[in-house]
Amino acid sequence: MKEKVKKIAKKILNSRVKFGVIAIILIGIFCIAITPVTLQNDTFYTIKIGEHINQYGVDMKDPFSWHDGLPYTYPHWLYDLITYYIYSAFGMDGIYVCTCILSVILGISLYVVNAKLTKNKVVSFFLTIGVMYLIRSYIAARAQLVTFILFVLTVFFIEKFLQTKKVRYAIPLIIIPLLIANLHVAVWPFYFVLFLPYIAEYLIAIFAEIVIYQKVQIFILKLRINLMEKTKRKEEKILKIKTKLKELEDKVDRVKIKREQNLQNPYKIKLTKNNAVKWLILIAIIASLTGLLTPLGDTPYTYLAKTMEGNTTQNINEHLPMTVSNETEIMCVFVVFLAILMFTKTKIRLCDLFMIAGLCYLMLSSRRQITMFALIGSVILGRLITALMEEYDKGSTEKMLKTASKFIVVLVISVSILIFSYNMAKPKFNDEYIDESSYPVQACDYIIENIDLGKARFYNEYNYGSYMLFRGIPVFIDSRADLYSPEFNGKEDIFMDFINTSSIGQFYEDTFEKYGITHVICYSNSKMNMIIEKTQDPNYKELYKDDNFVVYERLNV
Repeated sequence: MKEKVKKIAKKILNSRVKFGVIAIILIGIFCIAITPVTLQNDTFYTIKIGEHINQYGVDMKDPFSWHDGLPYTYPHWLYDLITYYIYSAFGMDGIYVCTCILSVILGISLYVVNAKLTKNKVVSFFLTIGVMYLIRSYIAARAQLVTFILFVLTVFFIEKFLQTKKVRYAIPLIIIPLLIANLHVAVWPFYFVLFLPYIAEYLIAIFAEIVIYQKVQIFILKLRINLMEKTKRKEEKILKIKTKLKELEDKVDRVKIKREQNLQNPYKIKLTKNNAVKWLILIAIIASLTGLLTPLGDTPYTYLAKTMEGNTTQNINEHLPMTVSNETEIMCVFVVFLAILMFTKTKIRLCDLFMIAGLCYLMLSSRRQITMFALIGSVILGRLITALMEEYDKGSTEKMLKTASKFIVVLVISVSILIFSYNMAKPKFNDEYIDESSYPVQACDYIIENIDLGKARFYNEYNYGSYMLFRGIPVFIDSRADLYSPEFNGKEDIFMDFINTSSIGQFYEDTFEKYGITHVICYSNSKMNMIIEKTQDPNYKELYKDDNFVVYERLNV
């Protein structure tokens, strides 16, 4: 009998190992396939800021725009510095390879965390592929890619700490916020949001016990008995209160038994009072002090508040509220959640319900939070799917794993993922690191060779300002939106001046006069250029033009 059990256990173990290895390889290939070749605008200023930090340290001043004396918070100084070291050693190839590696680490981390927490490798594999596909447009050489990995690991360590109460899971929960505070300070507050669902469930469980078990009433009755005994009141009155206390305690005992039965088999929502949450609260308090361990002063505590006060989040695409009609894939995932909860016997933990509700709210408020909904939500979805399978077919998780480990099934899955990966990578085969239709490569060549940058004050547009400063050209604005808002610089609202000027909400000449603009570079098809060309404005001398960009000298400065 023992030998049979050992053989079965060995087969299951072999199945787990075999499928796990294949899953990790396929996930790695898919993650590389979805990694873009062409760099985003933030990568250019990241490299240049890293170079500046390497030479001068974190000086809290902006060296790249021609506006005088703008303070800069360096919100991801450590990531900038590391990126610069990679670029200086390996060039753009190094940036691309590093992005591929981080993408693979994210995919594998997501798979491992899902598999560990849901105990279902097959579901975890397909969820991981699905999630990486959903967030493919957010895979880029930016600090957010590192923090995606850290947030996924945070959920894992919280869950394992609450399960085991072991210190080895608590230590990373102190290290991770320290890393985030230095790698990407803008999302540092979000780290603590991940603790809230667990704390909320614990507090509700305590409150429920106080109400249901009438602890306050029992405490008052005991207090009255003690006072009456000390003041030597009549025995009859004391006995009456003691009888009342005994009846109440008996009632509570009956309620306790019934409630424990209900908690073991709840209708939909599982409420658990995990006393380890008390230590989790302490960890969160300690972690909140890691914001002091940066060269940025109080920036971890003030950055998000200042950002929310300003206008930048209302005018940058990724910060805008999610348009439901444009996010069909995400809404399908949301419908799956609802369908499982509404039409099946599957139960959800209260902390998971809070988590998914909070992530939905954040996602609807800001479309960039789609990433967090997909990454963190996948763990909850994996848990629900596994519970659904077990509810209707006990042992289905192991059966699925055995089936998925068979040669023919592995072959079909592998070929399918490889074809999918190829189709995702194919459009990128001829891509360049720098897209000349988006960034003024040749225009910058002309500017550097023909214009005195020490005297010029360029007006440029937001999306390619980072590339210009990467080339050493002082800019009017770039994609460091916070730098150009008064909440951070304490001066002009440069960001809104750009928004209003580029949209022709205010006459461009008024803006140029205000800032003493000497030269203008803009997209050939921009509203401003169309007006200049249509009116043949004599104040603008065309110096350079290609298919995508045009450079003017402003004559009457």
